[in-house]
Amino acid sequence: MSDPHPSRFHEKEDKRTFLQKVAEFISPGPDSRTGLIQTLAEAEDNQVIGAESRVMLEGVIRMADMTAGDVMVAATRMDLIDIDAPFDELLHDVIQTAHSRFPVFEGEKENIIGILLAKDLLKLQRAPQLNIRALLRPAVFVPETKALNDLLRDFRGNRNHLAIVIDEFGRVAGLITIEDVLEQIVGEIEDEFDIPEDEGDIFGLADHTYRVSGDTPIERVNETFAVTLASTDPEDEFDTIGGLIAHEMGHVPKRGEQHRMAGLDFVVLHTKGGAVRWFKVSPAATEDLTG
Repeated sequence: MSDPHPSRFHEKEDKRTFLQKVAEFISPGPDSRTGLIQTLAEAEDNQVIGAESRVMLEGVIRMADMTAGDVMVAATRMDLIDIDAPFDELLHDVIQTAHSRFPVFEGEKENIIGILLAKDLLKLQRAPQLNIRALLRPAVFVPETKALNDLLRDFRGNRNHLAIVIDEFGRVAGLITIEDVLEQIVGEIEDEFDIPEDEGDIFGLADHTYRVSGDTPIERVNETFAVTLASTDPEDEFDTIGGLIAHEMGHVPKRGEQHRMAGLDFVVLHTKGGAVRWFKVSPAATEDLTG
C-alpha cells in the first residue's frame, strides 16, 4: 500500500537548522577567512543560505579585523554641545542636526564632560530651574584600537549607545555609536531619514528649513526655492540634486559637510551607499552673501 503522504520523509530530511546546513556545507572547512568568505558565496550559489544571511555572516567575519578607528565619525565632523550655551541655542542645535545623543563639552571641545540625550531637553523646558549638568549621562571613552567585537559586547553590557574615541595621545579622535558597529554586520540601518520615495522628496521643518532628498530632480528644487541650480561646467548635465552637489564638491559628500549654491546652503544629513540620501537646505544668510 502506497504512503498517502509521500512528502513526509522529504520534510523530515530537511529539518536541519540553518547552522547545521552551513556546518555540513563547509565541512571540513576552509583554513583562512578569505576561504571562508568564498565558501559562503558558494553556499549562497547552492541555495544553502540566502543572500542576506551571507552578507551578515561576511560582516561578522570582516568585523573581527576592524577597530573603533575604522568606523568612527571623525572629530572634525562631530556635532557637539557647549554646556554654557543658552537653552534656545541648545534646542536649535538639536533640531538642526537631528541626532538623539550629543557629546557635551565645557571650555575646549576636547573637554567632553558627558552625553546629553535630546529627549532630556524636554525636562529642561518644563523645569527651567533644572541645571543641565544634572541631565548629562556619563561619557564612555574608548581607544581607536578597540576591537569592534569587544566594543559591541561593551555596548550591550553597559547599555550605552555612544562612545568617544580617543587617539594614542589621549585626544578626542571621534565618536562611534552602536548603530555604526551593527551596520558592519547588517548593512545600512534604516532610520527616520529613510522615507519611501512616494511619500515626497522635500519637507518643511519646524525651524523654517527644508529636508530635501538627494534624488530630488534639480528642476523640482529650482521650482521650490525659486533658484537656478546648474553645473559650473556647461557640458555636465545632472538629473538629481545629490549628483549635482557631489560633482560641485569634487568628492562623495559625508555627513555634516556643507556646500553653498545659488544662495542656498546644503548640509548633508544622511548618506547611504556612497550617495547623499538627505540634505538640509536653507537660504544663505544675507550678510554671508554680501560679505
